[in-house]
Amino acid sequence: MISVGPFSIQTVIVILAVAVAWIVARLLARRLADTSHKTAGGVVIDSVFWGLLAARLAYIIQWWDEYRVKPASMIAIGDGGFSWWVGVLVAIGFVWWRTRSIPALHRSVQGGVLAGVVAWIVAGSVVALMNRSAPPIPDLQLATLDGQAVSLSAYAGQPVVLNLWASWCPPCRREMPVFEQAQTEFSDIAFVMINQGESAQQAQRFLDSEQLSLTDVLLDHASQAMQSMNSRGLPTTLFFDAQGRLVDSHMGEITMPSLKDKISRHFN
Repeated sequence: MISVGPFSIQTVIVILAVAVAWIVARLLARRLADTSHKTAGGVVIDSVFWGLLAARLAYIIQWWDEYRVKPASMIAIGDGGFSWWVGVLVAIGFVWWRTRSIPALHRSVQGGVLAGVVAWIVAGSVVALMNRSAPPIPDLQLATLDGQAVSLSAYAGQPVVLNLWASWCPPCRREMPVFEQAQTEFSDIAFVMINQGESAQQAQRFLDSEQLSLTDVLLDHASQAMQSMNSRGLPTTLFFDAQGRLVDSHMGEITMPSLKDKISRHFN
């Protein structure tokens, strides 16, 4: 699973692109006598703010049916819910509007934004190439709640969503109803809930207390899944296609809009 510390690779790419845009805009402004490099950097930061806001609002509109069921999830930006191309277009439009009457500032900031967009596209392409060699779904030997041995290879041949969780983990507990609903709506996808490091009694007690009807709940007493997939925390959700290739991942609590978005992009 590609990430940098607690941040997903998508977040890191956006931060990199913003940094490139800010640096290039300031460098170009330094070479122009009619503008300030601080002003140029400030315009870039302002454009990023409005771009992010637009990207989030566009994403909420796209998945409105899911967000209106749970309005509080609209502010859960940790789910990665952004329509990035909308954000880029709004940021470019803001830069044009803010610098339209100052040619020198316009050239420096537009040059910075262009450099940031190029950095974003290149970094995204590199990550896409890296994902092609991502590790396959691990062939782990796990157990069901009633003690029956089961291998993850038994789920081969269909899209698989692995969720690594534990009952002591608050965000894991909050997202469980999302997977309960998903198991009902997407019967052609295997949602495999792999408990990390707990006993069958602990896992079953939690499911009963929350009145959750989840299938494919497996026990991973030694937390092998976290080790084999380089997971840095719980909850972690991993998306594998029908060929067993890792196509996406999400660390932290996932919302229904974000889950459906990833499913629609990777599993049609």
